[in-house]
This record gives sequence, C-alpha cells and structure tokens, in this order.
Amino acid sequence: MKAVYINDPSPNAAVSLCEVDEPASPLASQVLVRVRAAGLNRADLMQVKGLYPPPPGVSPNIPGLEFAGEVTEVGSDVTQWSGGERVFGITAGEAQVEYLITDALHLARIPDSLTFIEAAAVPEAFITAQDAVITQAALSAGETLLIHAVGSGVGLAALQIAKAIGARVIGTSRTAAKLAKCDEFGIDAGIVTAEPLFADAVAEANGGRGADVILDLVGGAYFSENIKCLAAKGRLMLVGLTAGRKSEIDLGVVLQKRLTLTGTVLRGRSFDEKAAVTRKFVDEIVPLLGSGRLRPVIDRVFAAADVSAAYDHLASNESFGKVVLEF
Repeated sequence: MKAVYINDPSPNAAVSLCEVDEPASPLASQVLVRVRAAGLNRADLMQVKGLYPPPPGVSPNIPGLEFAGEVTEVGSDVTQWSGGERVFGITAGEAQVEYLITDALHLARIPDSLTFIEAAAVPEAFITAQDAVITQAALSAGETLLIHAVGSGVGLAALQIAKAIGARVIGTSRTAAKLAKCDEFGIDAGIVTAEPLFADAVAEANGGRGADVILDLVGGAYFSENIKCLAAKGRLMLVGLTAGRKSEIDLGVVLQKRLTLTGTVLRGRSFDEKAAVTRKFVDEIVPLLGSGRLRPVIDRVFAAADVSAAYDHLASNESFGKVVLEF
C-alpha cells in the first residue's frame, strides 16, 4: 500500500509517498480502515524533523494523527462497526496511509453531510479544541476566550465551539487577512500580533477586563503576556509550542489572580483517555457537524503523491484552516 514516509527523521529530512507493507488483519477489538483522506498537523512537521517522536509501538517513519475513510474489516469482538461504514478519528501516528488499523472505540461515524475530505479536517482540530476549552477549561456562556493562532485548524474549531455555547471570542494572528476571514465564524475581536504584546489590546477589546480562558497554540514569549491578560481565576490551556518551549513568567501574578495553567496533548494519552474524548466528541460535536452549525475549514487539498508540496505549504504559515491529503 502507499504511505507517506520519512526516510530518516532529522532537521533536513523530507517526506515522500512510498510503498510499504499492508497491515495485518485487525485484532479482536480493532478495525481496518481504508483511508480516503488525512489531515496534516504541525506535529507532522515536527515528526519529520525528529522533534516529536510517536509513542512506543508507532512507526516514527509514517506520520499522521487523523483520518477519514471506510471500514473494510473488523475484529471478532467488534459489534458497533461493519464493512463499508464511513468513519473518522484520531491516532498516535501512521494515519497518512491507504490502510490503517485502529481500535473500534477510537472511531466516530462521519455525518452524511460531510465528504471524506471534509471529515479528515475534523478529528484532531475539534477533539483538541473541545477537550481543552470545554472539558478541561470549562468555558461557559458569557465568558471570554482568547485564541492564539485563531486561523489554524484548532483555532477555528475552538472559535466555532465557543460561539456555539454563547462565549465571547478574541483571536490573535500575525496577519490581518486571517483575522478578517474569521468574521464569518463570529469572532468578536481580532488582534494582529507582530510582536507578543497583546495584553492591553485584549483589555481594550473586552471592556477593560482580561480573558477567562486562553487557548495558546504558540507558547514561547506569548506565555508571560498570557499571564498579564488573564482575568481573575482565569484558565490557560497550553496546546502548542510553535514559538518555543521556554518563557519567563511572574509567579506573583499567578498567585494574585489565582490562575490555572494547564498543558495538554492528545497523542500520548492512554487507550481509555482517547476512547473517552472520542465518546464526548461523538455525543457533543458530531451532531453539530451534521447539522452544519459547526464545519471544518479547509485551506487546500493535495493528492497524496504531492505530499512534499503539502508539507511545504503547511510549513509556510500561509494556510487558513486545514491542509488535507487525499488518498
């Protein structure tokens, strides 16, 4: 079968489409999926460079954290899925392939209204956003959410989810053009962040008070500024580190405001944790996707054979929404 392949994960590595062995038949609780499309994520770019290896047992050479396709074979204990059903989900890796083995409890049924390409742009972004903003940070109606890199896949998912529950959303981006595109998703205010200085702008956009919840996909120098612009009892969810791993913060402000600082990732979670976030996704997000109240935002679609160009496009930071590979 064809798979996206990293010959030697390292700073100068490249990706290509190669022939690899097909997976064996699924075990008792597993499902074999014919992948039709797979979303790209910044974690894939980091894996290529050898900076974000997958958990043990997952190939470091085949990237991919999300997929959409159809069931082709099920294990002996699987009763909830049958051949031909359209499914999507998250994995710890190896999603950018023609055939994928995954567990039955880590799958969700694709709404009839979504194509495979649209569905492939959903799982990582919407599960990450839902888990961080709603489950862990407990954002509620009337509160204010600040989203850094709001034009990213996770950022746009969080924007839509927050508006769906009645929250106010402020977004940051390095370009005004991306913020303008967020208008159709109901963003309340946008801040261009050429430099990581945004606390005053957040207060100005929010009636003089800080944000109740921050979804930080950037890290680095943004972290200390986040502390400044959180409201009392604010919650900071750190999801990404595109601006670096280190920052200096004022711990006195953390104490004074009684802040909660949380780091979160999906990839390294246990089997049961991934099953739990998938169930919550199925119960709360998939119906809204089916009705059209939430929708995936796709920047560009590339044929799997053009995977190198797809990775280059994602790395350029020019994308708005998701980049998807079609198999």
